[in-house]
Amino acid sequence: MADAKVIPFDEGAADRPRGERRPRHRPTGRRKAEPSAVREVRALHGQDDEPAAVGETPEGAQAAPRGGLERRIAGGLSFLRRRLTGEYEVDEFGYDQELTDQVLMSLLRPAYEKYFRVEVKGIENIPADGGALIVANHSGTLPLDGLMLQVAVHDRHPQNRHLRLLAADLVFMLPVVNELARKAGHTLACAEDAQRLLESGELVGVMPEGFKGIGKPFSERYKLQRFGRGGFVSTALRAGTPIVPCSIVGAEEIYPMIGNAKTLARVLGFPYFPITPTFPWLGPLGAVPLPTKWTIQFGEPIATDGYPPEAAEDPMLMFNLTDQVREQIQHTLYKLLVQRRSVFF
Repeated sequence: MADAKVIPFDEGAADRPRGERRPRHRPTGRRKAEPSAVREVRALHGQDDEPAAVGETPEGAQAAPRGGLERRIAGGLSFLRRRLTGEYEVDEFGYDQELTDQVLMSLLRPAYEKYFRVEVKGIENIPADGGALIVANHSGTLPLDGLMLQVAVHDRHPQNRHLRLLAADLVFMLPVVNELARKAGHTLACAEDAQRLLESGELVGVMPEGFKGIGKPFSERYKLQRFGRGGFVSTALRAGTPIVPCSIVGAEEIYPMIGNAKTLARVLGFPYFPITPTFPWLGPLGAVPLPTKWTIQFGEPIATDGYPPEAAEDPMLMFNLTDQVREQIQHTLYKLLVQRRSVFF
């Protein structure tokens, strides 16, 4: 339906059909004179003596968007049409940016903002463009920390950068999870894929503790496990990209792991089968994570572009850089724990 055209009262008199009567009462936009005391009170509160004209937007205010709901519906229908017709793009790793931005991020954002109330520090340490390797601690029994890290980088970085996480083989062996992980930009944790992503200018996230970190008992919380053989350092050296240490506090307490049913884990093919104060005792309800308060801090980047190409083959250099990254993450974890008032607030 076409928008109605509004004709001002003081215009269009010459074009008015003969016999059409002029409105009997014309608004003047004026009001009665007010006492000086009232005018002074209005002035103190920043109110003008004259109200804004009818239909006029006050200075500094923005007019309400027209057709916002219609645009959202049209955008949603267009998105569905592209999904159904296959008119969308994925990269060589299966990453679907449109699906990630419009669907997956929207599903994760309520948990990030409302449930875990993630606070992000040091986001300026992530480069505005070009490749970089973000190295973080891993914990929480289930890998929710990686997902929250992905949302934090995208939503808090000024350039809304996307984090491509390196995941374990098990992720790509599980039905449904495999497809979602690929669509969200995750790829297998191997040096070849990581180097290709870094050299193409992507942000790559890695959690070197692996299952040793995510499946450790609650009694060892916030104590970093071994970082492997430093393969992530070798990859960063070959690509010449900086390493950004990242410390995550809050994920350790979402599923306090007080036991491990190792026999059941072997039968199911899992690296561990967690026993927590609520799982499996409460059934599906026990799988709900505790609403802890999270903090994610990105440390100062460690440059690697100053090393010669053969540095990636130097085991002592890789050991020293790996230890430097690990120590920086551990030190920041202790610092954040001291500053934390409560697990839940």
